[in-house]
Amino acid sequence: MKMHFCIPVSQQRPDALGGRYVLYSVYLDGYLFCRVRYSQLHRWNEQLRRIFGNSLPPFPPKYYLAMTASMADERRDQLEQYLQKVTMDPNMLRSDVFIDFLKLIQLDTFSITIKTAALDVFLPDGRNIQIEILTSDTAERVLEVVSHKIGLCQELLGYFGLFLIRFRKEGKLSVMKKLADFELPYVSLRSAGMENCKVGLRKWYMDPSLDSMLMDCTAAVDLIHMQALQDIEQEWAKPTQAQRQKLEALQKEDNQTKFLELSQEVRHYGYLQLDPCTCDYPEPGCGAVLSVGNDEISCCITLPDNQTQEIIFQMSRVKCWKVTFLGTLLDVDGPQRTLNQNLELRFQYSEDSRWQWFVIYTKQAFLLSSCLKKMISEKTVKLAAENPEMQIEVPEQGKSKKCHIQQSQKDSSRFPPRKSKIEIAKADCVFGTIKEEDL
Repeated sequence: MKMHFCIPVSQQRPDALGGRYVLYSVYLDGYLFCRVRYSQLHRWNEQLRRIFGNSLPPFPPKYYLAMTASMADERRDQLEQYLQKVTMDPNMLRSDVFIDFLKLIQLDTFSITIKTAALDVFLPDGRNIQIEILTSDTAERVLEVVSHKIGLCQELLGYFGLFLIRFRKEGKLSVMKKLADFELPYVSLRSAGMENCKVGLRKWYMDPSLDSMLMDCTAAVDLIHMQALQDIEQEWAKPTQAQRQKLEALQKEDNQTKFLELSQEVRHYGYLQLDPCTCDYPEPGCGAVLSVGNDEISCCITLPDNQTQEIIFQMSRVKCWKVTFLGTLLDVDGPQRTLNQNLELRFQYSEDSRWQWFVIYTKQAFLLSSCLKKMISEKTVKLAAENPEMQIEVPEQGKSKKCHIQQSQKDSSRFPPRKSKIEIAKADCVFGTIKEEDL
């Protein structure tokens, strides 16, 4: 699937010879990932092309004369599309040329040298595992080191991920983003520009029944048990009073297996809850708390009269969605390194035999989009298991197969052509899609 790359801003900078060049600010999942020149991306593309040939997407052409404003905007959009498309090929994602370039550009952007460093990775029970890494170690590598230290079976790594987690007052936490395999956790932690932000280890699947795949590994059971306790404490999972009493009794008995079995019956167990946000349903400006998991989006909406309404959107009735950035950062050199203040996610939903758009305004729009993609991926794998004759692509495992699913669920997280640096709303909304064969 496409990754959430975007290039909302660029700057002209003077070079050593008295000329000028354009520096592009590349964001991933709403956070500044790197700043890079066209010439650097061009060289990278040439290196990739020598290995992968025509399987690469088109790269924006060179201009030998001065670019007009419209040409500059067109190049920026083309570079954005290139980054989104080049990351769809799992073979490319694993290549040394791909990874080494992104590692170096991340380090260079934030002026971090390659050195040995200590990194704290926090577990769901609040403990931290301190590991020794290189500042250039990717999230994939860090996850391997952490898993080795806690005894997590290597074949189960795909069920877990590293996240940027912000710890707020009164013990509340917010999951800000999942780190991509090629991101550098040491760099991402320092570049996020947020207080009380830590790297955390969490399970990364939205179907609670997948717990059953981990029950033969003691370390995996420990982790999902810790997270179940944390989710109940955070009030993300919502047991009834009777369930809570049974869970407390099982916890006293230290019976993790029975605890997790009962947790499967708890409302919103295994869901990821987002920070309070706003939505346009049933009318604009309503407050909402979203919980995502088990093939649904559960919304607790606060109406203007302070009454609450529970609404559940089933993923099987979601046709498509898109993330839109409703503005452009101008102060790209300042402390603000995220796009999370002006984001919306809108999805098209079938209700009463008609398609309707629902809009959610949340700084976690990219995280929400990633969760929706994950649910589609897991549903696709489940369909393949139930129908062996079907050829299904499994993007999370890096396999590339054809897909014959009738339901067309599409996602767009690409940003549009800009007429000016401050133009917003409709002019900043383009509906690019991920087609069935991309899922």
